[in-house]
Amino acid sequence: MKNQYNKTVVACFVGYIVQAIVNNFAPLLFLTFQRTYEIPLSQITMLVTINFGVQLLVDLLAIGFVDRIGYRASMVLAHIFSAAGLISLTILPEVFPNAFAGILASVIIYAVGGGLLEVLVSPVMEACPSDNKEKAMSMLHSFYCWGHVGVVAVSTLFFQFVGISNWKILAVAWAIIPLGNMIAFTKVPIASLIEEGESGYTIGKLFSMKMFWVLLIMMICAGASEQAVSQWASVFAEKGLGISKMAGDLAGPMAFAVLMGLSRAFYGKYGDRIHLEKFMIFSSILCIISYLWISLIPSPIISLIGCGICGLSVGIMWPGTFSKAAAVIPKGGTAMFALLALGGDVGCSCGPTLVGMVSSALQDNLKMGILAGIIFPLLLLVGVCMCKKQEKN
Repeated sequence: MKNQYNKTVVACFVGYIVQAIVNNFAPLLFLTFQRTYEIPLSQITMLVTINFGVQLLVDLLAIGFVDRIGYRASMVLAHIFSAAGLISLTILPEVFPNAFAGILASVIIYAVGGGLLEVLVSPVMEACPSDNKEKAMSMLHSFYCWGHVGVVAVSTLFFQFVGISNWKILAVAWAIIPLGNMIAFTKVPIASLIEEGESGYTIGKLFSMKMFWVLLIMMICAGASEQAVSQWASVFAEKGLGISKMAGDLAGPMAFAVLMGLSRAFYGKYGDRIHLEKFMIFSSILCIISYLWISLIPSPIISLIGCGICGLSVGIMWPGTFSKAAAVIPKGGTAMFALLALGGDVGCSCGPTLVGMVSSALQDNLKMGILAGIIFPLLLLVGVCMCKKQEKN
């Protein structure tokens, strides 16, 4: 990596930590919101849907304005919205006549920031000069995992020792990170994703390419393969091991995030010695095995180990697909990265939904729901093989 872009890389790493904060901090307070503001649980659950719904919309809208205002201005806006949303969370519920409306407004504000970060961070990183872009991309995406782990761990300790009633102090403290990174993005060098004198492909051009559709399906399957197990890991831990919700979150989703981060960090460290396609094929096969492991082995503890193996296997899927897209369609530009981010978010929603629907149809049999989700890593494996064939051609 050229020295002048080292600060850009670090700012990108922190950008994914910011996204982890805006996605994972508020859910830790849902029961507190319910008790403090007397908000029905049905409204509380809407907050997650609204958050990711706004991010999906921003993914789509970003195609029209990011290239016009530039990556630097867009990055600064992303961090401003992220910080403003976290700070608003401490103010608007008290100011609005309806506390839920105040929380919802805050969620929408930081969701705009999260959606922009989803679209921007990967192409900014991809544009940085590097000897091995796949390696750098995998390391970048590991920081979302570390951010997720850090938010849960630090927040849990804060609530335990300082008291959950002081959550507003922590919300403002978390907002300092996007504010600091916003300042960084006003100064760091940002390289162009497309060579000078050229322009990125339009949506129409991308949609006319068979390979783009393969990559889009791969991104959907990457998100779905990851979240289909991650979102249900806590339930596995709680029901199977008979432990508390907090312990279930630590043993389930947090352990999943740690192992997923380790997988990405491993490729980020040793990616120059490992062929990306081979690593993705191996990971897809391991993911298929983990799905079979979770759904067919009766022991709850063994099933939970299978959840951890799944986290290890899905780590390369999302960043690996971004890297394959940049290699196969080098002129994809902002539109390609935005649409792939949109596809990944759709997969994050579809995976857990399919598992839940199948489980519900089979008398809440979660294992059979997970088994149905095996379609996602299978399709991803097919997509990687198709990419390999395309690059050879």
